[in-house]
Amino acid sequence: MNSILEVEERLAALIAGAPRAADAPGILRAAEEVLEHWVRARGEVPTMDRYEEFRLLALHRQGARQLPSFNACRETCRELAYHHNLITLEPEHPETAARVRMMALLANHLCLFVTGKLQAEQLGEFCCASRPLRADAG
Repeated sequence: MNSILEVEERLAALIAGAPRAADAPGILRAAEEVLEHWVRARGEVPTMDRYEEFRLLALHRQGARQLPSFNACRETCRELAYHHNLITLEPEHPETAARVRMMALLANHLCLFVTGKLQAEQLGEFCCASRPLRADAG
C-alpha cells in the first residue's frame, strides 16, 4: 500500500496529464488505498469484500461504521464507481478523457477528505469542511 502522499502525487499527475481509459483502474485503486489508510487508522483490517461489485464501496461502508460524519464522502465513492462503469462500458466514447479526469478529481477529493479526517476525526458533517485544515497549513 502506498502512502497518502504517494497517492496524492499519483492523482496530481493524472489530473495534470492526458487521461486515458487505461488509467481508470489505477484511479479506482488509488481511491481504495485512501480508504484503506482510514480503516487502518481506526485499528481495523481493510475488507476485501465488495459491495455492489466495488471494493471501494465496501471499504467506505467499513470506514463509516459508528461514524456517521464519514458518510459525507459516500457520494464521492459512488461517483467514482459510476464513472468507472461508464469508462469500462464504452472506453472509446468521445467523453472518455473527461470521464477519466473526473475520476481523478473525485479520487483527489476523497483523499483530501480522508486526510482531513485523519487530522481531526470530528471534522464537519460534509466533506468540504476539511478546507480549514488545508488553509491553516498554507
